[in-house]
Amino acid sequence: MGRSAGQIQGIARAVLTPPFRFLWKVTTEGLHHVPDDGAAIVAPNHISVLDSFFVPLVLPRRITYVGKAEYLDDWRTRYLFPAMGMIPIDRTGGDAAAAALDAAAGLLDDGELFGIYPEGTRSRDGSLHKGHTGVARLALRTGAPIVPVGIIGTDAVQPPDARFPLPFRRVHIRFGRPVDVGRYSSRDDDRLVLRQITDEVVYEIRNLTGQRYVDEYASRPAGGTPEVVAPVVPIRPEVVTPEVPPRVVVASAASVSSTPVVADDDGVERRSSASVLAARPLEVDLALA
Repeated sequence: MGRSAGQIQGIARAVLTPPFRFLWKVTTEGLHHVPDDGAAIVAPNHISVLDSFFVPLVLPRRITYVGKAEYLDDWRTRYLFPAMGMIPIDRTGGDAAAAALDAAAGLLDDGELFGIYPEGTRSRDGSLHKGHTGVARLALRTGAPIVPVGIIGTDAVQPPDARFPLPFRRVHIRFGRPVDVGRYSSRDDDRLVLRQITDEVVYEIRNLTGQRYVDEYASRPAGGTPEVVAPVVPIRPEVVTPEVPPRVVVASAASVSSTPVVADDDGVERRSSASVLAARPLEVDLALA
């Protein structure tokens, strides 16, 4: 299953990159954190269906993803997503999910890049949600480092349930310092270790995106969930500020938290990650024409 996914990713990237670059202003930080070769797990937040396009298009290497099997039911994504490297996973669990993760482990054992969303599904309210421990299990099983990724702006390009993407929006993708799980290699069955590693990855993603954290899985209703200011503590004691190139200015935590939150008719708060992006002053050459 994993071997057939993404076989024509190179062709798909060559075809899709020019229109993506024309339609959206895509910028990146920290690409040097992605190893030039060897196995690594790329772990982004998930705020739009287009995340699985933007991340592969900015990477210099082929990447294979886990994606929900329901994408294969839609004629618009049935062939395109596997071409971009998606391994379908049955989110109801059981043998199908185990088979997909086995395929992922095989790819990592062969020294490839593999992408997985710790939240498990898209965040529909723009918040960063509690991570599932599959990313930690995969890292401990293969010894691959986990590269946290913060995606900003794709939910403004194509919000949840929107039929078509909106052009001329800005997307910013930040790659963080890899999380090495080697020190826990002998404790791969320890549930507390799995949770601790997962929480560290989510903590690093939050540092990259400035999102509000909600200590609840994204698959559950988020309406009325209280904001958790500091729900997780990184395993590493030191506090690391993600690198910021001279042309991008990161907003302070105060400016992020003061961004407006809109409550829809269903009572669920929706906070677009674009509000975080808008809080970051842009140099003239980064602004859209």
